[in-house]
Amino acid sequence: MNDRAIVPQDFLSKLRLVCLDLPEAYEEEAWVGTRWCIRKKNFAHVLMIENGWPPAYAKAAGLEGPACVLTFRFSPRELESRRFARYPFFRPVWWPNIVGLVLNDSVDWDELKDLLTQSYCTLAPKKLIAIVLER
Repeated sequence: MNDRAIVPQDFLSKLRLVCLDLPEAYEEEAWVGTRWCIRKKNFAHVLMIENGWPPAYAKAAGLEGPACVLTFRFSPRELESRRFARYPFFRPVWWPNIVGLVLNDSVDWDELKDLLTQSYCTLAPKKLIAIVLER
């Protein structure tokens, strides 16, 4: 039996509204948590950190948990901004274009929608990006 913490349903619902509204985006279970992809490329991944597990995420976020975290893609150049160097953001080391965000009740969902759309556009083909930009 899996006794791992699960992502709160209200966070999942809000993330689904944003991510699945993007052209050809789809959701799938990840090795832990849930991720959203475009053409087999992961543009958003949400999971729970609890008791230091999963260790790579706990270390990157500097948290033992419980904490809900979201990772997404961004241009490495834009990630140099000080904004992404402080809480609630964190910088995992496994990809140069990845950033993490600790989700809590004070999340600005309009801002997060913009960040996730940018993440999608970082990985999506040009024709799909054009559809997003036309909206």
